[in-house]
Amino acid sequence: MLDIEEVWRDTDYFVLTEDTALGRSFATRHPTVFVSHVALGQARLGRPFLMLARAMRNCFESFRHIRDLRPQVLITTGAGSTFFAVIWARLFGAKVIVLDSLARVRSPSKFARIAGPAANLRIAQSVESASAWEDAVGFDTVRKRGPYRGAKEPLVFATVGATLPFERLTRIVTEAKASGEITESLILQVGDAEPVEGDMRCVQNLAFDEINHILARASIVICHGGTGSVVTALKAGCHVIAVPRRFDLGEHYDNHQEEITEALAALGVLRVANTTEELVEAIRAVRSAPAQVVERDMRDLIAYMTAAIRGWFPPGGLASPLAAREPLRVPMLEPRPAAAKAGGAI
Repeated sequence: MLDIEEVWRDTDYFVLTEDTALGRSFATRHPTVFVSHVALGQARLGRPFLMLARAMRNCFESFRHIRDLRPQVLITTGAGSTFFAVIWARLFGAKVIVLDSLARVRSPSKFARIAGPAANLRIAQSVESASAWEDAVGFDTVRKRGPYRGAKEPLVFATVGATLPFERLTRIVTEAKASGEITESLILQVGDAEPVEGDMRCVQNLAFDEINHILARASIVICHGGTGSVVTALKAGCHVIAVPRRFDLGEHYDNHQEEITEALAALGVLRVANTTEELVEAIRAVRSAPAQVVERDMRDLIAYMTAAIRGWFPPGGLASPLAAREPLRVPMLEPRPAAAKAGGAI
């Protein structure tokens, strides 16, 4: 969503997201409301009743936020937890833009297919994916910029992402460190799992600012295949080794992380590892080559979205209904103190 900030930053906006560490970090800078996490994949992983309970809660929370805040435009980037917000927004008269996840390279996500009929505008972040999504427009936004020329520290940052633990990634990283293959300093972020002991700094969660500070220093990043983690590290000039979560191992709702990491590996900007042996091989390989930097070229996509919104609301039309009432009163959170850590400090 930050990549398209130019579309919404000058409006009377608010953010609707899940109550995660990353969401709360975002809420220290932007007016934010929270909804419960829900995804169809919860049923695929054998938890249908959990999915139904979360869906009911999410539906009520979304209704309350949309009813109280009455957005004129709702932009969603494909998270399943915003499905009910899409429906309620349309029922309250808002225009809806569904911008599908960057992870969907070959075909649209289930969320995009389900929410698409309720959308006024459907946008895929892959031309190939757009061709498989009725009435969608596609933009290829990832560009390979070339080798990183800056200086980095001998530091490895391993991250499982915002919240979900990832035992396999944690295990293969700690095995590589214990065997001496990771000679660099190590910061390991494990999500909502117990911190591990060892010659490293281990944390559960990190604020977004602290992650960016670490990425500016780290030479190697080992991360799950989430697009946020992968692309942010690549933009920071880090060597990236991705460990995609797999559906067959019960690590995620589907295999979209394999889809995006395979596409980026084919572009030559990262390596993929699934085992300790593959991780060790990848670490040895990246040390002898410059990191490849990518950038997001969002100009055409932003221009397209902006033109659509201006078409719906002539100059002044988007602002005037909001100006006629009290400004949105959505609070921002106070930054939380840093998470507790185990192991040596770095």
